[in-house]
Amino acid sequence: MAQIPQMSTAIVRPTSHDHLKQRLIDHSSQTLNIFYPLAGRLAAVESQDKAGTCFSINCNGDGALFVHAAADDDIVSNLFSMNGVLNYEGVPKPLLAVQVTELVDGIFIGCTMNHCVVDGSSFWHFFNTWEKTAQIKSKANAEMGTHNISSLQALMAHLWRAVTRASHLNLDQEIIYKIEVGLRQKLKPPLPKEYLGNALQGVHVKSTAGELLQHELGWAALHINKTIASLTAEQVMKVLEDWAKTPTVSSKLRENIPTSTTSSIFSLLTGSSPRFNVYGNDFGWGRPVAVQSGSENKMNEGSIDFEVCLLPETLHAMAEDAEFMEAVLT
Repeated sequence: MAQIPQMSTAIVRPTSHDHLKQRLIDHSSQTLNIFYPLAGRLAAVESQDKAGTCFSINCNGDGALFVHAAADDDIVSNLFSMNGVLNYEGVPKPLLAVQVTELVDGIFIGCTMNHCVVDGSSFWHFFNTWEKTAQIKSKANAEMGTHNISSLQALMAHLWRAVTRASHLNLDQEIIYKIEVGLRQKLKPPLPKEYLGNALQGVHVKSTAGELLQHELGWAALHINKTIASLTAEQVMKVLEDWAKTPTVSSKLRENIPTSTTSSIFSLLTGSSPRFNVYGNDFGWGRPVAVQSGSENKMNEGSIDFEVCLLPETLHAMAEDAEFMEAVLT
């Protein structure tokens, strides 16, 4: 227990530091949703014979430490946070600390992890997953010369293109990506946090198979971004007012969402949100190790976790898609 936390670094030299801090915070938060024990603390319990102390991880979601620093000199002496902290001090202190230091000629990323919780293999698993989470979003934004594309929008674009490639559609076939958009913050004024009800509306991102595949990831991601952004509070209120005048009710969500490759329109549907705290519940047995939706939220048989539900032949084709699998496996 006397060892200091494990530490390692990565040096990058970006062409621009714009939005650097917020991007790294966003990506690290998303990565901690996967490696959630690192956002907890150590729990110490004295043995019954009082001869020693047992330690376990308390997945309480207290969070990690993120430090942003800037150096205005060529010589920098402190590139890590939590220097001198011992492993057993993980009871009150974070198990993970990240310090991003802007140097004169680059960026230094220093990671500190409690060695009671991870070894070298686990450390680099976390670090490389963090990097991969950032990579798809960075690639999409770089291709379009913007910083507006979110990680979720980049991921949805990656999925949309992969499913379209795997479905072997005619190039002139119309494709629609229906995305359920939360309205709580879009309305004016926004709905209160305590609001209990249904506040979402679907937007349709349209293209043809040929147009989607002839462009790169960034084009698809920005197309999704602009379509979502175009949904204004005024449009939402008009839809609600029109519905009140002429109400229509669909018996099932899957109606009007054709997914067969022989249909005149080929569609995908994405709902839910990565902001939902789906892994935060604990009924006394610990946090859930997996969360899955029911069959009524699916359009085809078969599912993988992000959670994607597609035709079996589409899943098999995607498993052979090198561009898609590179992001999944690395």
